[in-house]
Amino acid sequence: MLEESDRRLLVAVARERITANLEERKPFLPEPTEAVLVLSGAFVTLHTVSGRARELRGCIGHIEARSSLYDTISSAAVSAAFQDFRFPPLTLAELPSVELEISVISPFERVSTPEDVEPGTHGLFIRLGGSSGLLLPQVASERKWDRDTFLAHTCRKAGLPPDAWRDPAAEISRFTAEVFDEASLGMG
Repeated sequence: MLEESDRRLLVAVARERITANLEERKPFLPEPTEAVLVLSGAFVTLHTVSGRARELRGCIGHIEARSSLYDTISSAAVSAAFQDFRFPPLTLAELPSVELEISVISPFERVSTPEDVEPGTHGLFIRLGGSSGLLLPQVASERKWDRDTFLAHTCRKAGLPPDAWRDPAAEISRFTAEVFDEASLGMG
């Protein structure tokens, strides 16, 4: 678990990287603490917030711990804002209505049976053939999905048929995530 100050630092890094990119300037990034220099996979999710409505606006991350959490968040923020193929690149006009969410993910754990997956607690990664898909734990919670629905949507995310998770060749892995956003930190 990260301290609140480290969570705030990561959110500040993500927001500054996006803002600097939109303003076409060099980012002014805070110095990393020791806690955010650990190797970790992570995702940055952007939501457009209007009143009570909260819509997905982009989500990109790195599933493997190839660089520090600080660097992972820094690069994922830019990718989520400008390179998520599902959305047009973020604009400066949209920025004030965008809330950032960070998910620091645990290493993957291969499951032998789908019953080992708890929607809302675990995220899912499914691989079959050359296709793979990932959904974060909070996706199942937000949509109130049961296990089979969560598995089916993860397959769809991979471009597979919804029941592909039943294929004996399908590799199913679970993970947990430490999730925080600007609102929960009083930064929104």
